[in-house]
Amino acid sequence: MTKVLGFVVLLALSALICEAAIFKPISDSHRSAALELFTPTHGSFSSLEKTYEALRTFEVLGIEKQSDIRASTCTSVVDTLSSSSSALKDLFQALRVNGILKCELNKKALAGIAPRLKDAVNSASSLLDYYYSVGSLVLIKGLSSVVEVHLESADSVFRAIKAFSQSDGRWRYSSNNPESSTYAAGIALESLAGIISLASSEIDQSLISMVKDDISKLFDGLEKYDDGAYYFDEKLVDAHGHQGPLSASSAVVRGITAFAAVSAEKLQLPGDKILGLARFLLGAGVPGNAKDLYYQIDALASLENNRVSIPLVLSLPASVLSLTRKNQLKVNVNTVLGSAAPSLTVKLKQIFSSGSKDASVIDQDLKFDHKNAVHYLDALPKDIDVGSYTFSFEVLLHDSDHKTIYATGGRTKVPIYITGAIKVDNEEIAVLDNDIGNAETRKKLDFAGENAISLSANHLQKLRLSFQLTSPLGHSFKPHQAFLKLRHESKVDHIFVVGNSGKQFEIILDFLGLVEKFFYLSGRYDIQLTVGDAVMENSFLQPLGSVELDFPEPPEKAARPPPQAVDPSSRFGPKAEIAHVFRVPEKRPPRDLSYAFLALVLLPFLGFLVGLLRLHVNLKNFPTASGPAMFAILFHLLIAAVLSLYVLFWLQWNLFQTLRVLGFLGIFLLFVGHRTLSHLASTSAKLKSA
Repeated sequence: MTKVLGFVVLLALSALICEAAIFKPISDSHRSAALELFTPTHGSFSSLEKTYEALRTFEVLGIEKQSDIRASTCTSVVDTLSSSSSALKDLFQALRVNGILKCELNKKALAGIAPRLKDAVNSASSLLDYYYSVGSLVLIKGLSSVVEVHLESADSVFRAIKAFSQSDGRWRYSSNNPESSTYAAGIALESLAGIISLASSEIDQSLISMVKDDISKLFDGLEKYDDGAYYFDEKLVDAHGHQGPLSASSAVVRGITAFAAVSAEKLQLPGDKILGLARFLLGAGVPGNAKDLYYQIDALASLENNRVSIPLVLSLPASVLSLTRKNQLKVNVNTVLGSAAPSLTVKLKQIFSSGSKDASVIDQDLKFDHKNAVHYLDALPKDIDVGSYTFSFEVLLHDSDHKTIYATGGRTKVPIYITGAIKVDNEEIAVLDNDIGNAETRKKLDFAGENAISLSANHLQKLRLSFQLTSPLGHSFKPHQAFLKLRHESKVDHIFVVGNSGKQFEIILDFLGLVEKFFYLSGRYDIQLTVGDAVMENSFLQPLGSVELDFPEPPEKAARPPPQAVDPSSRFGPKAEIAHVFRVPEKRPPRDLSYAFLALVLLPFLGFLVGLLRLHVNLKNFPTASGPAMFAILFHLLIAAVLSLYVLFWLQWNLFQTLRVLGFLGIFLLFVGHRTLSHLASTSAKLKSA
């Protein structure tokens, strides 16, 4: 039997397939979220209620943040308790905050509050009034044993609160509100627990029995997810705002655990539903707002410290674990907050079963490391071969003191993959004669090394590839992928599935029947073999070499190879340079002819100058004063500039250049011309009048 090499167990927790799922207890991510969500402004929170939620969350998670807000918060607590106008809710929240911070309170102030709270209990008309007043008295009782907080008429108060209960286990907020609420049931149970602890005499057991029946009815209405998580739903929308499943479940858990703590007898609640509530709270992950985070942490803390049953969470160090025969598979069994129970003996039974119908089931107990408080598996059984299996945890409990009850649920199943190195034997490739089937060319291959075979064949021959795959225990192994690819030098690919019969894998390509599939393309084909599987550690994509194929000429109507896909990245590469070619210039006249034409063009100008001389032009009318003379000179210079501009336009400039300069010169020419002509006109008028 082949020696087993390097088994690996992959515990894919994200693909749980059974009655129970594996949940992680509270982790460092919750602590980071608490520090981010509960951030005081200028050393304090906006209200005592938010202050308590932050402090309670920090307390459960073990975060030391009390000193940061202690001074300002204790001042607010003392002011609230000292004021005679403070509302019941404010008194309740102040006492809850003080229960964590331990502020220095005046005992006389507490003694003065107690009678007011007792009067509020006797005159209460709503469930919230009972909740705040009774809860405040319970908190004062824990602060001072001197202050008298006992209720003489506890039975009547108990009945008054019980009157708000409904037949389905839910409660109303008041007698005027017919709607029942799951969240109200939680605070009602917490209030009734406070009545029992404050009663001066024992409460009528018939009343407590009725409350136990209400709790049973409330649990009968639990909603359930497919992963075994249970939760209390809340559908009431009223002045208190919408309470969702997380807040409703948290309120009920807190109420039940509070009632169970003061009840003489233990509540008989199903352990699977207690564990299901823990699964729901843990399955919420890390909530994104402070209120939901408080609900989650407070409810989990109540579940970890209760007299009904403490949920145990089966967790693994990571979502995906690797395990070889030399390593250990470690399994943690913790409470919901991640605290191990030292007095608890846990027996974990693992069950391996393969995905095949005829697979055997193997039971094996995990060992316990007392030093690290973790259960572990030394090694896999020797007769476990590679493949997919189901790993099943079954937790069997034994409590040494027989006082604490733990909720563990049923089996927790996880799909696993046992991997190993697959042995490859008898690798061979051959070119066969089509008629006889004899091997014309046969070459050995080495899939673990490099191969560079060179074969040649025509359309009347065949190509055969064969090899064997064997598991570490010597069994036949069938991978998920076994492909043979032939790629033509024109980048046209042809992929074939390699079949198997037992251990032997073989594929025969009959080129006579494949000429159309190969588009009659002769030439060189690169050969590549792909063999891979999730449980195969030595999966490979191996180039084998090439084969030169000689196909006949394609017929006229033969299919052509498909166009190759264009590489998308080529769209963003450099483009070819565009060289612009102007048209061939028109044929020009001889140079002498051009000069003769220029002379003819200049003749009128010469004639103009000769005409000026024959007309005896004089400068008598040229202004003599300095101002008009300067404008006259500028006028003539600008006219000369305009004429020069025409010359430049004829020789070198284009129309746009000429118009731009002409517009600039025209403005000055208009101005100086107007001044010059105005001066001449005024001079002429003076001469006529004289």
